[in-house]
Amino acid sequence: MLKTDIGKNYEEVAVKYLKKSGYKIIEQNYRLKIGEIDIIAKDKKTLVFVEVKYRQTKEFGTPSEFVTIQKQKKIIKTAIFYLKQNKITSDFRFDVISICNDETEHIKNAFSCENSKYYF
Repeated sequence: MLKTDIGKNYEEVAVKYLKKSGYKIIEQNYRLKIGEIDIIAKDKKTLVFVEVKYRQTKEFGTPSEFVTIQKQKKIIKTAIFYLKQNKITSDFRFDVISICNDETEHIKNAFSCENSKYYF
């Protein structure tokens, strides 16, 4: 199985998990030159930008630990563009879904863009 196929497979696992948890999926694999957001969903009135990370083992850390500061910055830049492009003013947050083997961990508010001046 190719790496991209593995990623898509686990993004689908995350989508099913979110739907089961009552989230409405808005978009998947939102891509720009500056970055990508795996899943954009609605949790009640809050827009949620979700990064999905998968690892076979936790030998080198949990999957969520691989969402680096650089990756967060790219996600934030992409999310801000999405918000502006769609004229969205509702609350939003950044979540990470960490998948290792059959274990799924959902980290709400995994990171924020409070210092968003650094991203423009």
